[in-house]
Amino acid sequence: MNNEISKLEPVALWENFYALTQIPRPSKKEQKAAEYVLDFGKKLGLESFVDKTGNVIIKKPATPGFENRKTVVLQGHVDMVPQKNSDKQHDFENDPIETFVEDGWVKANGTTLGADNGIGVAAAMAVLQLTDMEHGPIEALFTIDEETGMTGAFGLEKSVLDADILINMDSEDEGELYVGCAGGTNANMTFKYSEVETEPDSVAFKISLTGLKGGHSGMDIPLGRGNANKLMFRLLKEVIAAYGVRLASIDGGSLRNAIPREAFAIVTVPGNNVIEFAETVEEFASIYKNELAVTEPSLSLVVEKCDMPSSLMDEMSQDDLVNAIQACPNGVIRMSDTMEGLVETSSNLAIVKSDKGSTKVMCLIRSSVDTAKEDVESTLESLFRLAGADVVFNGQYPGWKPNPDSEILQVMKDVYHNQYGKVPEIKGIHAGLECGILGAAYPNWDMISFGPTIRFPHSPDEKVNIETVAKFWNFLVETLKNIPTKA
Repeated sequence: MNNEISKLEPVALWENFYALTQIPRPSKKEQKAAEYVLDFGKKLGLESFVDKTGNVIIKKPATPGFENRKTVVLQGHVDMVPQKNSDKQHDFENDPIETFVEDGWVKANGTTLGADNGIGVAAAMAVLQLTDMEHGPIEALFTIDEETGMTGAFGLEKSVLDADILINMDSEDEGELYVGCAGGTNANMTFKYSEVETEPDSVAFKISLTGLKGGHSGMDIPLGRGNANKLMFRLLKEVIAAYGVRLASIDGGSLRNAIPREAFAIVTVPGNNVIEFAETVEEFASIYKNELAVTEPSLSLVVEKCDMPSSLMDEMSQDDLVNAIQACPNGVIRMSDTMEGLVETSSNLAIVKSDKGSTKVMCLIRSSVDTAKEDVESTLESLFRLAGADVVFNGQYPGWKPNPDSEILQVMKDVYHNQYGKVPEIKGIHAGLECGILGAAYPNWDMISFGPTIRFPHSPDEKVNIETVAKFWNFLVETLKNIPTKA
């Protein structure tokens, strides 16, 4: 693990990205990265400031001869998703990301890489620092806390930017231009339970479900990957009914916008059912490996004896929780009728975690159709209220409706065709780009999103393709040279 990525081409972009990997910046703890970017702009002698929310804004004048071009906002978010493998020792608030190059990709050692959205941020920084580029007025917007609440986008003031065009650099497939995105809602369910004494002659076990790929709960949701919470509760429902197993605690998933990769349960089993219980867990391991052989080849389901827990979840609450999770909608709910291959509506059962008499369940609902999103909200509310949970929805953010008459879309289509001999694909994305929120604050903006090829964001398998970063950069440079003139 070293700084070899800082020597890749384009050097300015990769040097900036390497610098970001050395600064801990998990969502809601990204202040050091924001301060670094702010200082970066000030050292360049550019107008640089922080708005009331914590977003960093840096303005660069047009190069000579380009003063009459429309002003462009280059936008990315400075935070990253903190995910690691269970066997990896890493403190996301203090440790740098360990990067390496392998087979044409930049990867991280057992953690998320932060290419989402570090590459976009690094590209904007490179535009600010280079003096041999041709471009009109630039406003670089570095938002905070995109991954856990889009706090920066929601808090952006309506008077701090003068731009006409927004170029978001948070998409993850080179050769594609994104002109719309899904909106989202957080669904938060809380079960209260009584802590009761463990039963005599029972044996305690820890069930561990690990090795799943996880991934981005929007972009990776159609890939059919296993959801650790759904798989764990499918097993729990069976062993509770068959062997009188009792649940002491559950800990599945860690982020609302990541498909859960791991889940752990502490249970007790009547002594006379221990053998059958262990055999059933082994049977379910085989079932899961067979069902998910292609999508989850590294799946692991194991059970081992552990210390007796101090208490159990009361039986009625346990059954209500298990039945609700088993019935909870998860995955793709509907595909788009208007854009082939695009998910319209989905729900991700992201987190199930119990502690001291309370079990928290969190889902992230996404849809490009507001009424469809509201229908899933109603479904979850009905299900979990029937099961006795409190239900709260928050964090709602709007989608971004495509504009077929977009001027920047036509410019970028032409530029890409001239550079690479083909027309880029025009797409929507089943993820919560900040464009929808930012566009609500600045309805005059003509918006588009693009980026290099990133795979498995929000998981420790995250990687970015080196060749596509160069293509992304060259495309950005040429686009900025061809921004339309002001009316």
